[in-house]
Amino acid sequence: MKKQELIDRVEALAQELAQGFGYEIVDVDYVKEGPNWYLKVFADKEGGFSINDCVDLSHALEERLDGEDPIENPYILEVSSPGLDRPLKKDKDFTRSIGKLVEIRLFATTEELPDKNFTAQLKAYDPEKGAVTLETEDGKEVSILKKDLAGIRLAVVF
Repeated sequence: MKKQELIDRVEALAQELAQGFGYEIVDVDYVKEGPNWYLKVFADKEGGFSINDCVDLSHALEERLDGEDPIENPYILEVSSPGLDRPLKKDKDFTRSIGKLVEIRLFATTEELPDKNFTAQLKAYDPEKGAVTLETEDGKEVSILKKDLAGIRLAVVF
């Protein structure tokens, strides 16, 4: 099974289990770090995702994965919250984060955006165009295609 197919399969299994707990699967990744493979599942729920929530979902998912056995290699399962500074990846992440401060990393600077790294307010998201509209700290509104973003995540403000 190809990596993306595996991730999609695990995400479907995890989402099915998560709904029973009232959780939402935010992201799934399957990565090799050093000699080990890691299956990383990020989940959340209204009001925050606790360590007990991680344990509950981890046990349920581990049981389901052991039964279906879709992963050939030995791996380590990690279930966690995406954290306060979560990356925005899916359409629903962008839509839910409109009005919030985000940290932006660009692949390249432009005349309009001379810094590769900056903080801005997410003003709008257009899933059809794959574009975000941001208000920079100096009050300028700019539109950026998602493909031009090296990274976008919620900014942590204290």
